[in-house]
Amino acid sequence: MVGEGGEAEGDASESRIFAGVFSRNRSSAAVLTQAPAAALLGPRQAGKTTLATEVARSRPSLYLDLESEADRAKLAEPELYLAQHADKLVILDEIQRMPGLFRCLRGLIDAGRRRGQGKGRFLVLGPASIDLLKQSGESLAGRIRYLELAPLGAAEVGGERLDALWLRGGFPESLLAASDAASLRWRTDFIGTYLERDIPQLGPRIPAETLRRFWTMLAHQQGGLLNAAALARSLAVDGKTVAAYIDLLVDLLVVRRLAPWHGNVRKRLVKSPKVYVRDSGLVHALLGVGDHEALLSHPVAGASWEGMAIESLIAASPEGTEAHFFRTAAGAGIDLLLRRPGEPRPWAIEIKRGLAPKVERGFHLACDTVGPLKRRVVYAGTERFPLAEGIEAVCLPDLCEEVAT
Repeated sequence: MVGEGGEAEGDASESRIFAGVFSRNRSSAAVLTQAPAAALLGPRQAGKTTLATEVARSRPSLYLDLESEADRAKLAEPELYLAQHADKLVILDEIQRMPGLFRCLRGLIDAGRRRGQGKGRFLVLGPASIDLLKQSGESLAGRIRYLELAPLGAAEVGGERLDALWLRGGFPESLLAASDAASLRWRTDFIGTYLERDIPQLGPRIPAETLRRFWTMLAHQQGGLLNAAALARSLAVDGKTVAAYIDLLVDLLVVRRLAPWHGNVRKRLVKSPKVYVRDSGLVHALLGVGDHEALLSHPVAGASWEGMAIESLIAASPEGTEAHFFRTAAGAGIDLLLRRPGEPRPWAIEIKRGLAPKVERGFHLACDTVGPLKRRVVYAGTERFPLAEGIEAVCLPDLCEEVAT
């Protein structure tokens, strides 16, 4: 937790955080044993390179940063160069700089298979963009596995730094900054760099100021139902353009479109998705919220805490978990439904920011309709206790641990 002066805690806490992210993403090493190539995708500065370096320590590896002219020069004849390192794990960072490499990797993978070199040959790192996924999907179909690396969540940070995670978000440099002011500067610079440099490099030619306005509008409406028509009017564009902007930010893993749950029920259900800026720290930077006092008095406080909880729970859930929300036209609802692989029914999770959570009638009615496997209420305290029959109040880190097992 951040202290009164806004100072971050020391090295022991930092070590715990990074130990947690490596523990959560041990699956990255496991994926390398399941397919010839693995793609580690996520927003810039989420820790992809750090994690790849950790994986590389366990085996002979070659690391190439494709933003480096020297490393790109080595790949002037990629088949020839990479064939010389057939006995190593080849890590290709910033793969979007040389998307044509995917065709080359396909040939090398197929040649390696014929020689009995099947699994774990290549690890590619990059942002999740439409073009990147299209290139890799077409060229490496059946040969590549994808792994998303999101910013840190409650499972890694733990209860003692949950307030810092909420205010600063989960990007390591923001979370571990020396002060709240330094953290805000980092996030403000990150947003500017993302809009002015990174997104144009990925292909879309959208004016940075337009996309900033749009991103800020989403932050103001954090966790709200998507109203594309209202957004289009505010930006003076058409609905298709708004849809394209949302698709782009979703593909880049900085916005989540949470789909409504639709079951075979005789009720009128909300059909529009809910939209969240995925990192709470970016929400606050877009809105100019710099410290806890400002956050607690801001109208977005409850929605940003809800978004942080949802991101943490989805990240902690087993691969293949389906995430939805539930709401009827009459107003009965559940903040998050998680259906884990192999389970017949979802978990119903209600999210509260206070220390004395209360279960509202709408949650009971929604659960009667959905028939969830488990019912949990996330709150800001530390103890676990029953709220009603079959419903438990749980702190966020503990529920992350529960959904992970």
